Amino acid sequence: MPAESPERPTARADFRPVRPVRAYQRVAEQIEERILGGSLPPGSRLPGERELMRQFDVGRSTIREALRVLQSSGLIRSRPGDPQGAEVLGVSPDTLSHALGRLTRSHLSGLGELIQFRMLLDAESYRLAARLHSADDLCRLTGLVDEMAQLAPGDPHGFSAADGEFHRVVAEASGNALLALCARAVHDAVVEAIESKLVRARDVGEAADAMRRSVAHHRQILAALGARDGARAARLGRQALHDHYAPHVPPQDRPRLRAALEEEPERPVG
Repeated sequence: MPAESPERPTARADFRPVRPVRAYQRVAEQIEERILGGSLPPGSRLPGERELMRQFDVGRSTIREALRVLQSSGLIRSRPGDPQGAEVLGVSPDTLSHALGRLTRSHLSGLGELIQFRMLLDAESYRLAARLHSADDLCRLTGLVDEMAQLAPGDPHGFSAADGEFHRVVAEASGNALLALCARAVHDAVVEAIESKLVRARDVGEAADAMRRSVAHHRQILAALGARDGARAARLGRQALHDHYAPHVPPQDRPRLRAALEEEPERPVG
């Protein structure tokens, strides 16, 4: 009789339960792929509901649920029955800044972490922009600082808009689109979470002093960028954010901001 083959042990495999995917999820996934891939650019329109029903071969409720999912993600703006079809919004910093704002208000994160995150992002934007900026970038930044000086102290809203544009230009000058997107979103989330409240809380004289200090700070950063001194620009940016916001975050979060001020020692190459 042939010898019985030894019984082989069963290989361990950690499988996960399979969840059925509903039709509206597949519809939303296909549309999202087209938006992220660029074939449906911002400002374009999706086909109307009837045409989407025909192309996907699904019912009206499935299309409407898919559109609700895409709208909640900030990728489209949709109204049921709109004959023009939903408007494509695409990926924008607004979506990310709103998500960061919600995180700040939740138990998962806090204002101190948001300010610290901005300190770190802004510092890296300055480092890269100091190396990679063009003459046009520097000209735009100079114009924005001059505009801030003209708007202070009489127009705080215009001043804030010019300040935001300054940081957007720096982030774009870094040459990294993802860094620019995140830096703008974090800046907007900070403004939404705290800056607008600080502006309302200050008296006229205090607000005027804060704007003058901000203009002087931006001129220092501009000089560092012009000299291609990224380390100095990053240090100035972190320090200004710390000094501006530290008094307004919970005391237990202030060590977090101080930690973001620390310089990493230069590491030898090779």
